Amino acid sequence: MRILWIIIFMATLLWSAIHPQDQFTWFLEVAPALIGVVVLAITLKTHPLTPLLYALILIHSIILMVGGHYTYAEVPLFDQISEIFGWQRNNYDKIGHLAQGFVPAIIGREVLLRAQAINGRRWLHFLTVCFCLAFSALYELIEWGVAVLTGESAEAFLGTQGYIWDTQSDMLLALIGACAALLCLSRWHDRQLHQMHIQTL
Repeated sequence: MRILWIIIFMATLLWSAIHPQDQFTWFLEVAPALIGVVVLAITLKTHPLTPLLYALILIHSIILMVGGHYTYAEVPLFDQISEIFGWQRNNYDKIGHLAQGFVPAIIGREVLLRAQAINGRRWLHFLTVCFCLAFSALYELIEWGVAVLTGESAEAFLGTQGYIWDTQSDMLLALIGACAALLCLSRWHDRQLHQMHIQTL
């Protein structure tokens, strides 16, 4: 299973790196996935994660790498979807921001449970959602900082496509993603944690 994970990650990364739409944007978009895989490699023996979380991190990495290859505003499939539904923009970036809440929700949940940092499931859910919103806000600040420092070269990284409420809608989607992950995956996540002899609430 671990080998399959590595094969999928590396194959997608290689594809993504071959003639991307914009080299600078590719680096900015793929950097979180590269940082993530280094952290996973370092913590593999001391703090192995649940299979569910490894799978979610892989899916999120693929989303980042596809967005990096085409830029989020020019993913071909979502151009076609935009034509079908009459959208004025390519909404692939919204998938990315939904995942930005969905996947970190399980990361935050696992870290809090492993650390036994809180008492009570309500606090677990509340703090997990807060973590996801803080992470989303941090990412928006990073995007803003990159745009200020690099000027027009960061336009594809921002991906606003003229939508004035892009930042707010990005954070809303992260919130929705976090809530959806907690509602849909908590029991599955708990079962896998129990199999690893980790106490849940």
